[in-house]
Amino acid sequence: MPSKPPRCPLCGKPREPEFKPFCSRGCRDRDLLNWFGEGYAVPAAQAPDGTADNDRFDES
Repeated sequence: MPSKPPRCPLCGKPREPEFKPFCSRGCRDRDLLNWFGEGYAVPAAQAPDGTADNDRFDES
């Protein structure tokens, strides 16, 4: 069974080596803009006041 060629993670078109893992400059730039615009986020556990546990200097 032949394997399918890798696809662009954004639009599903075949990948281009120049823009790997994307198919075009447009998809590559759109992905970067999602990171800059906080369209993507890494989940983090935060206290209800919005601070992270290691941000608290008043607690020992």
